[in-house]
Amino acid sequence: MNFNRRDFLKKSGLATVGLTGLGAFGSNREKAPNQITKDHKQVFNMHNYAAPAIDLVRIGVIGVGNRGSSHVRRIRRIEGTEIRAICDIDEAALNRVLEEFDEPVDTYTGSENAWKELCERDDIDLVINATPWHLHATICIYAMEHGKHTATEVPAAQTLEECWSLVETSERTRKHCMIMENVCYDEFEMVTLNMAREGYFGELVHGEGAYIHQLIRPKFARDRHPDMWRFRENATRNGNLYPMHGLGSIAQAMNINFGDQMKYMVSVSSADFMMQKKARELADTDPFFEDYAEYEFRGNMNTSIIKTFQGRTIMLQHDVTSPRPYSRIHLLSGTDAMARKYPEPRIANSHEGWLEQEEFDAIIEKYTPEIFKRVGEIAQQIGGHGGMDTIMTWRLIDCLRNGIPLDMNVYDTASWSSVIMLSEWSVANEATPIHFPDFTAGAWKSNEPNMDIELERGGTTQFV
Repeated sequence: MNFNRRDFLKKSGLATVGLTGLGAFGSNREKAPNQITKDHKQVFNMHNYAAPAIDLVRIGVIGVGNRGSSHVRRIRRIEGTEIRAICDIDEAALNRVLEEFDEPVDTYTGSENAWKELCERDDIDLVINATPWHLHATICIYAMEHGKHTATEVPAAQTLEECWSLVETSERTRKHCMIMENVCYDEFEMVTLNMAREGYFGELVHGEGAYIHQLIRPKFARDRHPDMWRFRENATRNGNLYPMHGLGSIAQAMNINFGDQMKYMVSVSSADFMMQKKARELADTDPFFEDYAEYEFRGNMNTSIIKTFQGRTIMLQHDVTSPRPYSRIHLLSGTDAMARKYPEPRIANSHEGWLEQEEFDAIIEKYTPEIFKRVGEIAQQIGGHGGMDTIMTWRLIDCLRNGIPLDMNVYDTASWSSVIMLSEWSVANEATPIHFPDFTAGAWKSNEPNMDIELERGGTTQFV
């Protein structure tokens, strides 16, 4: 069961398929995938697309484990929503969620394809997708084909083919496909986005994001994820497997997909210093891990660097095994100032160091956007990663009810997810640069900003 580079390249849709003209810059490398230069003609621009307003948003939730059940609880606190159906292959998970309902709700279970019946209903407007990663794209595509808007947990896709299918299906059906990147609704990220749009940083030069979160114990826990799917992802793929938490808010501040575009990236992973050791320890008492005792796992730390067409750079890191404090870094650096969130929020506008607390507080107050002023306090009370989950869900429902564009569209969904596959290819080819697909088919050059954090439209939905 030795780690096989070609296996995960095939799984990602990045197997050797011939030169494209935009692939490997070096010699003696795996050739880049033809999906990068796919001849995509945009049939409809989903950026800033306002679907017809839906006064009562009828919802189906697929996957009601940890994330899905929390979505159910938050949705039930938002007016203008009705959960019509829930689906999970685990009947126990379904029953736990049903205990929270006083009203009838249809359920689907007993088959790996039970979710299709939910998507085929004609009384659902929105499908919330909180299933294991490998099902995200498949379910979203099927739901859009059956007339449903979709919102999916991260990451939205596991291959470049899936990324393209999400884009093509969304454009053809004119149904939203939103990646549920909750970090974009955290307070400091929204404040710094407002600062960037108001020119506080000057010209943005560089950004840094990460998902540094020690999860080695839950990844090896036999009862944490069905069929240990999260463990298997980290055991068989070597790259940045979870880039969205670090990338999303930086991409919005840098106008990625509307004024700028990610051009190419390089990626490198450290060796594995912990996962194989853990597998060997567990193999002494659990036969399941015997096959993994000599497995070559993904490295502890992955570092990827992205260059944009406007010349900006983005550094992303991913480490879910090392004993480090949680961090998403969230650093924005410009010609006039910079901000950083971890280990504590700080702002600097000169080489002399961080601003004093009084000046820092004044800037935060000045640039806190209307969306957080409007719902931030109640969102923190309802909860979900400090309230950002609640703001995200509220904003999604409010956009649908008011018939206004979503903050994240299918191009964000595809491009942010594509970092996974491109990083795998670059790691496998000794940090060779690889270009990004242009999922917007050139529309990024004229697209306008899309996240209305000042609530110039909408903002009318209440909590109950």
